[in-house]
Amino acid sequence: MASLRSTSRLFAASRPFFRPATFARSYATVEAGEPANASEPPAKMKSFKIYRWNPDTPSEKPTMQTYDLDLNKTGPMMLDALIRIKNEQDPTLTFRRSCREGICGSCAMNIDGVNTLACLCRIPTDTNTESRIYPLPHTYVVKDLVPDLTLFYKQYKSIKPYLQRDTPSPDGLEYRQSPEDRKKLDGLYECILCACCSTSCPSYWWNSEEYLGPAILLQSYRWLADSRDERTAERKAALDNSMSVYRCHTILNCTRTCPKGLNPGRAIAETKKMLASM
Repeated sequence: MASLRSTSRLFAASRPFFRPATFARSYATVEAGEPANASEPPAKMKSFKIYRWNPDTPSEKPTMQTYDLDLNKTGPMMLDALIRIKNEQDPTLTFRRSCREGICGSCAMNIDGVNTLACLCRIPTDTNTESRIYPLPHTYVVKDLVPDLTLFYKQYKSIKPYLQRDTPSPDGLEYRQSPEDRKKLDGLYECILCACCSTSCPSYWWNSEEYLGPAILLQSYRWLADSRDERTAERKAALDNSMSVYRCHTILNCTRTCPKGLNPGRAIAETKKMLASM
């Protein structure tokens, strides 16, 4: 670390103290008598109705609170609107977010009736209609837009989502597979566990204590389809019951709502085919 710091000082010392005139910044000027905001477009106000509930006052029922934003001063995504509301209007508004690029799945919520990621959902430009934002449906709410996903992650842990094998690699290096076998994992490993699909599934709403749900079943099939795994028989035996996978009624809400464009319904169907051949 000391060498890194000394190197950074060396580079800093080699920079010129003054930039050449060609790189000097130009500043906008305002003509005398011209208002500073003359070029600003007229305000484009849009209303956002957001679900609010505070665990500190559990006797009070949830409410919908309205916030108004000028879309000309707001980023294009729903998450931009939520961040601006929290920063400028109501610091008590609570929601999860992290990467802002559809990678972590933290900002999953129900926006205008669709389970999606706030960071990937564009704000409708129609200012005559309000946008309504709720936490993921049929989940316990921690606060405002934050759902309790304890059961969801417990179910994920139950499928043992990691490579299981006893046979060592022939050369002691990585476990290899053919390009054809690797291609079978496309559309499976990209799942970010945002829970949008599971919380849009009626079977999961009514049987979440036993039915694993589309997200976990897609993750389960990801390991069933992996040619390197040596616990296929055990994995299939764990799913061979009336609830773990057969509660799926092929409604396909899961496939329609997935913000990553994956197909949990197909993964469940392939799992059923594998169980039928046991």
